[in-house]
Amino acid sequence: MKALNLLTLILLIVGGINWGLVGAFEFDLVAAIFGDGSALSRLIYVLVGLSALLQIMPLMKAFRIGEPHAEANHRATSVRM
Repeated sequence: MKALNLLTLILLIVGGINWGLVGAFEFDLVAAIFGDGSALSRLIYVLVGLSALLQIMPLMKAFRIGEPHAEANHRATSVRM
C-alpha cells in the first residue's frame, strides 16, 4: 500500500502542476509531451483521476472522528489551556 500511496501522490503532483500550467499559461504539458488527445495523454489523465480517488481513503482516515489517539490529543490540548 505504501508504494501505491507514493505513486498516487506523484501522479497528483504531476496533475496539479499540469493544471497550474493550464490555468496560468494555457499550456497543457501532458498534451505537449504525449500529444493532444492521444491515447497516452488520456491514460495519464485517467491515472491522475484514479489517484485522486484513491487518496480519498487516507484523507478520510486522517479526519476520522472518534479515534482513540485523536481524543487523547484533544484532551491533552484542552488541559493545557
